[in-house]
Order: sequence, then C-alpha cells, then structure tokens
Amino acid sequence: MAFHPNLDPELRAAIEQTPPPVFDLAALSPGELPGLRAQMNALLAAAPPAETDVVIENRQVPGPDGEPDIRVRIYRPAESGEARPGLYWIHGGGMIIGAPEIDDATMVGFVERLGIVVVSVDYRLAPEHQHPAPVEDCYAGLAWTAKAAGELGIDVARLAVGGASAGGGLAAATVLLARDRGGPDLAFQLLVCPMLDDRNITPSSQEFTDAVVWDRSANLFGWTALLGDRIGAGDVSPYAAPARATDLAGLPPAFIDVGELEVFRDEDMDYALRLARAGVSTEFHLYPGAFHGFDMMVPDTELSRRAQAARLSALKRAFRL
Repeated sequence: MAFHPNLDPELRAAIEQTPPPVFDLAALSPGELPGLRAQMNALLAAAPPAETDVVIENRQVPGPDGEPDIRVRIYRPAESGEARPGLYWIHGGGMIIGAPEIDDATMVGFVERLGIVVVSVDYRLAPEHQHPAPVEDCYAGLAWTAKAAGELGIDVARLAVGGASAGGGLAAATVLLARDRGGPDLAFQLLVCPMLDDRNITPSSQEFTDAVVWDRSANLFGWTALLGDRIGAGDVSPYAAPARATDLAGLPPAFIDVGELEVFRDEDMDYALRLARAGVSTEFHLYPGAFHGFDMMVPDTELSRRAQAARLSALKRAFRL
C-alpha cells in the first residue's frame, strides 16, 4: 500500500520493516469470523507469558438480566491492599473480534506503574450478538465490579472506565448508561481512539479508504455487524453509537486521544469538544502522523511513548495518585 505523506517517519520505518497483517474484512463473510477469532486466540495462546508479579484471575460474573454469565479478567498487585483505584477496561476489536487477553501487557503495565486493580470484561461479539448485547454485557460487568469493590480491594470512589477502539466506544456508551441508570458513580473515562459514530459521514471517515489499520470498509463492516441494516438510521441508540448522544452533561471527566491518520479522528475530536461544551472536564490529544492503534503495534517509538505516558499521567490525576 502507499503510505500517507503525513505518516510519522519513525512509525513508517517500523511498519516497512515489519508490515502489519492485512485482513480484507469487506471480503469476509460472517461465517468466516469464528476462524479469524480462533486464529487470533491461537496467537495469544502461543505468546510467552509476561514476566510480572501481577496476579491475573478469570471469573464468571452475572450477565445482564436473563442472559448468561460473563467472564471478567482481573489484574491485581501481588501485595495485598485495600481501597486501591479501579479501572474497568473494555477491549477493542471492531465489535467483531478480541478478548481481554489482547490487552494483557497494557493492563499489567497499568497495575505495575499505578498500583491499581483492573477488571477487563469479555463481552459478547457481533454479528452473532448485535446491539444491545455487547454494551449490556459491559454495563453488567461494571455493576458487578462496583458491587464487589470491597472484595477486589477497590475504592469505589476512584473507579474509572476505559477502553480502546471499539472498546473505547463501548466505554463511552457504558458511561452514558451508568449516568442514565443512576450508577455506578464513576470518577473518570479513558477513551483511546474510540469508535463512536455509525454514520460514517465525517471527512476522516470518508478520507481513509486505505489505511495502515482499520480503513473505511473495515469500519462499515464493524458497524454493520453491530447494527445490521439499522446502520446510519435515524433511530440508532447513543448506547450503540455514543456520538448520537444529544446530552453529555453530568458525565465523568474524560481523556480522549486519536491518531491523525484514522477514520475515527473527526468523530473523536467532535466528541471531545461536545463534552467540554457540556461542562465535562476533558483532555484531548491528536497525534500527528499516527495511524489507528499505532502505540500498540509499534510501542517503542517516540510518539508511542508519548501517548502511553499521557494516558498514565491522566489516570494518576484522576485517581489522585
């Protein structure tokens, strides 16, 4: 593929040396998704475990009313402790793939650097489970986390929600649900390149028909998987596509970041601006020359280190560390 002229030189050198895998989602049938997921899970299983003292535990917790239990993956410091800050995390994957394990390294890093407890939810995926199943799973896991805060060693007054990509969109939607359902109360929302708008009408969503990761066709595929033929319709819920929300007042302080060279750029910028206008304290970062998921794919570049440090700094302030 031809690279965008604004692509950061250090990122460009890295992906020229090790090109990322390419998945043509537009040519993928829903019946082929289980195979793609199995391939990803096999790669995760083959990866050597991280050398860490962080305690990692999987649990089954109550799902939404009338639905099966859901799995959460809990990350805790090795040293026992009480009243630690808590981060409820939602993984990415375009609504169609992914599992908590894809973020193991990031979650372990948060625990090691901040001394917090992380709970990551394994929500149901589209298209087998369309909206509202994924966000309801996320909300149910959050409700359990708040209820079990004492057992987990979490200070419920310092509980944040975060996520990346589709997980960032689900995090924003879960925060909206928590406000509208009267809890749990949340201290912060960390939205990393969030997937927010099913309409795909912003300039950036139309510009990046070719991208290093997650181009326009992939985005249309993901939203169609979640919403079916309702994608772009006038009655799509803000709990599916948070950019649809007309009232953003009363939400917890927010951190949003996004790369310059990705479809989510404009919807994320707009959401950050609307949060600020609604009286929500908001920090926003636009990373020049960066593509979607750049810091996860190429973590050892100067731009990636800046992004990682900014998120850590934001969490420290939110948790009063």
